[in-house]
Order: sequence, then C-alpha cells, then structure tokens
Amino acid sequence: MFKEFRGTQAGALGKQERPDPQKSLVGFVVGDINYAVPIASVREIVNPVPLAELPHAPPAVAGVADHRGEIVPIIDLRVRFGLTPNADPRKGKWILIEVEGRGVGLAVDRVTEVFGKGSSEIKPPPALGAGDDLRGIAGVTTHDSALTFVLEVSQFDVLTRQLPETSLRASMRTMK
Repeated sequence: MFKEFRGTQAGALGKQERPDPQKSLVGFVVGDINYAVPIASVREIVNPVPLAELPHAPPAVAGVADHRGEIVPIIDLRVRFGLTPNADPRKGKWILIEVEGRGVGLAVDRVTEVFGKGSSEIKPPPALGAGDDLRGIAGVTTHDSALTFVLEVSQFDVLTRQLPETSLRASMRTMK
C-alpha cells in the first residue's frame, strides 16, 4: 500500500531525507486503469476538500480548492479520460503536483504505491491518431503484472493555464 513520503524518524529529528532513487513514480488508479506520475512533480497526496466551481472552465476542471492558502485547480481524471464522475468524490484522493511553477490537483480514485522504473523500462505510448499529444501519456510500463500509463504532467498546464488568478480567487470567495 502507499507509504507516506515524510514523517519518518529521520524527518522528525530534523535530518534531511534523501528520496530513494529507485522509487521514481507515484501509482494510482482511475476507473480500472493504472496510471503514474513522476514523483519529482508530486507535492503531496491529500484527502479531497470542498470545491468551488469555475464558470467556463474546461469540463475536466472540477473546480478550485484552497490548499494552505494557495488556490489550486483540481482536474478530475475520470472526466479527463472519458469516464463518469465519481458519485462520491470524498472517497478518492488528490495528488497535488507542480506544473510550470503552479500547484494543480489530480482527482483520482485511489493511490496505490510509490515504485521505481528506469527510463529504459518506460516504452512510448501507442500512436492512436489525431490528438495523441493531448492525451498526456508520456509512456507505458508494466508494474505488478499490469500495464501502467505514465502521465506527462506538463499536459495539465494546457487545461489550467487559461484559468486567470482573479477568477480562481473570485470562485473561492463565493464558496466562503
């Protein structure tokens, strides 16, 4: 099962922990499919909190949340990948990632574990025609005998860069 990134004895003693270079991906599930993102882009994993909806946002942007004073757009990966939204999003998790210097949340069904794959073990995604670049899949690997799609986190910038900061803050004010 997923293990916490921080909070070990070394961290409690104020010593800087060195990330395990063998563990390079954070795995998660959306629907019945396994996905992963590079651990270097992950800030933290949190339980969902109430969202403020953004008018005129792309369908995959579920809304915005105030996370420790930062207004973070949340992308519902179920909607992004053509699935029905989760009936109870509180049962899922949010993976907060860094995209182009900004925080973005990925709403997923569940987080599985942190695991490692070398770049030679990640194969290019299959070409499926027009729109390949918009799918946001950087590669495919096998983990625990199942295919795992590694996402290209920079593609989430396309969904969220058009959300002006003033609209994000205004949406949070209407929520309070």
